[in-house]
Amino acid sequence: MDDIFVARLMSSGTVTVSPDTLVEEAADILLEKQIGSLVVVDTHNQLKGILTSTDFVRIVAKSQPKANTTVETYMSDQVVTVDAQDSIRDAADKMITFDIQHLPVVDDEEGVIGMLSTTDLTAYLSDVEDPSTA
Repeated sequence: MDDIFVARLMSSGTVTVSPDTLVEEAADILLEKQIGSLVVVDTHNQLKGILTSTDFVRIVAKSQPKANTTVETYMSDQVVTVDAQDSIRDAADKMITFDIQHLPVVDDEEGVIGMLSTTDLTAYLSDVEDPSTA
Protein backbone atom coordinates (compact mmCIF):
# COMPACT_ATOMS: atom_id res chain seq x y z
CA MET A 1 0.00 0.00 0.00
CA ASP A 2 3.02 2.31 0.13
CA ASP A 3 2.51 3.09 -3.57
CA ILE A 4 -1.07 4.38 -3.15
CA PHE A 5 -1.05 8.13 -2.57
CA VAL A 6 -3.56 10.41 -0.89
CA ALA A 7 -4.57 11.96 -4.21
CA ARG A 8 -5.95 8.60 -5.34
CA LEU A 9 -8.17 8.12 -2.29
CA MET A 10 -9.18 11.66 -1.35
CA SER A 11 -12.61 13.11 -1.96
CA SER A 12 -12.66 16.27 -4.03
CA GLY A 13 -15.39 18.87 -4.08
CA THR A 14 -14.99 19.65 -0.39
CA VAL A 15 -17.91 21.53 1.14
CA THR A 16 -16.72 24.78 2.70
CA VAL A 17 -18.17 27.54 4.85
CA SER A 18 -16.84 30.87 6.06
CA PRO A 19 -15.94 31.54 9.70
CA ASP A 20 -19.03 33.74 10.10
CA THR A 21 -21.50 31.01 9.02
CA LEU A 22 -24.13 30.42 11.71
CA VAL A 23 -23.95 26.97 13.36
CA GLU A 24 -27.61 26.32 12.52
CA GLU A 25 -26.83 26.86 8.82
CA ALA A 26 -23.75 24.64 9.11
CA ALA A 27 -25.88 21.89 10.68
CA ASP A 28 -28.38 22.18 7.82
CA ILE A 29 -25.55 21.82 5.29
CA LEU A 30 -24.16 18.72 7.03
CA LEU A 31 -27.58 17.10 6.98
CA GLU A 32 -28.44 18.15 3.44
CA LYS A 33 -25.12 17.00 1.98
CA GLN A 34 -24.99 13.93 4.27
CA ILE A 35 -21.41 14.68 5.29
CA GLY A 36 -19.57 14.63 8.61
CA SER A 37 -17.49 17.80 8.36
CA LEU A 38 -17.24 21.25 6.87
CA VAL A 39 -13.97 22.93 5.99
CA VAL A 40 -13.84 26.53 7.15
CA VAL A 41 -12.03 28.83 4.70
CA ASP A 42 -11.45 32.55 4.28
CA THR A 43 -12.33 34.55 1.16
CA HIS A 44 -9.11 33.30 -0.52
CA ASN A 45 -10.02 29.63 0.10
CA GLN A 46 -7.29 29.34 2.74
CA LEU A 47 -7.91 26.85 5.55
CA LYS A 48 -9.08 28.42 8.80
CA GLY A 49 -10.53 25.37 10.55
CA ILE A 50 -12.89 22.42 10.40
CA LEU A 51 -16.32 21.86 11.94
CA THR A 52 -17.36 18.24 12.44
CA SER A 53 -20.40 16.33 13.60
CA THR A 54 -18.44 15.68 16.81
CA ASP A 55 -18.28 19.44 17.35
CA PHE A 56 -22.08 19.50 17.19
CA VAL A 57 -22.23 16.93 19.97
CA ARG A 58 -20.27 19.40 22.10
CA ILE A 59 -22.58 22.24 21.04
CA VAL A 60 -25.68 20.31 22.10
CA ALA A 61 -24.08 19.15 25.36
CA LYS A 62 -23.20 22.71 26.34
CA SER A 63 -26.40 24.38 25.11
CA GLN A 64 -28.60 26.24 27.56
CA PRO A 65 -31.42 25.81 28.30
CA LYS A 66 -31.47 22.03 27.98
CA ALA A 67 -34.09 20.60 25.62
CA ASN A 68 -34.93 17.54 27.79
CA THR A 69 -35.56 15.50 24.65
CA THR A 70 -35.08 11.73 24.84
CA VAL A 71 -32.64 9.84 22.60
CA GLU A 72 -35.53 7.91 21.10
CA THR A 73 -36.70 11.08 19.36
CA TYR A 74 -33.58 11.25 17.17
CA MET A 75 -32.00 7.79 17.19
CA SER A 76 -31.71 5.65 14.07
CA ASP A 77 -33.72 2.48 14.55
CA GLN A 78 -32.80 0.82 11.25
CA VAL A 79 -29.27 -0.18 12.32
CA VAL A 80 -26.78 -1.94 10.05
CA THR A 81 -24.73 -4.50 12.00
CA VAL A 82 -21.95 -7.05 11.55
CA ASP A 83 -21.12 -10.36 13.16
CA ALA A 84 -17.75 -10.85 14.88
CA GLN A 85 -16.85 -13.43 12.22
CA ASP A 86 -17.60 -11.14 9.23
CA SER A 87 -14.58 -10.09 7.18
CA ILE A 88 -13.15 -6.59 7.45
CA ARG A 89 -13.79 -6.15 3.72
CA ASP A 90 -17.49 -7.00 4.17
CA ALA A 91 -17.70 -4.56 7.08
CA ALA A 92 -16.00 -1.81 5.04
CA ASP A 93 -18.35 -2.53 2.12
CA LYS A 94 -21.34 -2.07 4.45
CA MET A 95 -19.92 1.23 5.72
CA ILE A 96 -19.54 2.52 2.18
CA THR A 97 -22.86 1.15 0.92
CA PHE A 98 -24.87 2.60 3.81
CA ASP A 99 -22.67 5.71 4.30
CA ILE A 100 -22.06 5.00 7.99
CA GLN A 101 -19.05 5.25 10.30
CA HIS A 102 -20.09 2.82 13.06
CA LEU A 103 -21.17 -0.81 12.90
CA PRO A 104 -22.43 -2.48 16.06
CA VAL A 105 -21.07 -6.02 16.33
CA VAL A 106 -23.84 -8.36 17.41
CA ASP A 107 -24.13 -11.98 18.48
CA ASP A 108 -27.39 -13.95 18.29
CA GLU A 109 -27.08 -15.08 21.91
CA GLU A 110 -25.22 -12.23 23.63
CA GLY A 111 -26.68 -9.25 21.78
CA VAL A 112 -24.31 -6.32 21.25
CA ILE A 113 -20.70 -7.37 21.86
CA GLY A 114 -18.76 -4.48 20.34
CA MET A 115 -18.47 -1.67 17.82
CA LEU A 116 -16.42 -1.34 14.64
CA SER A 117 -15.72 2.20 13.44
CA THR A 118 -14.00 3.79 10.47
CA THR A 119 -11.27 4.77 12.95
CA ASP A 120 -10.75 1.08 13.74
CA LEU A 121 -10.41 0.31 10.03
CA THR A 122 -8.02 3.20 9.53
CA ALA A 123 -5.90 2.04 12.46
CA TYR A 124 -5.85 -1.47 10.96
CA LEU A 125 -4.39 -0.06 7.74
CA SER A 126 -1.93 2.16 9.60
CA ASP A 127 1.51 1.33 10.95
CA VAL A 128 1.00 3.88 13.70
CA GLU A 129 -1.64 2.30 15.94
CA ASP A 130 -3.35 -1.02 16.48
CA PRO A 131 -7.14 -1.13 16.06
CA SER A 132 -9.08 -0.61 19.27
CA THR A 133 -11.23 -3.30 20.80
CA ALA A 134 -14.11 -0.93 21.51
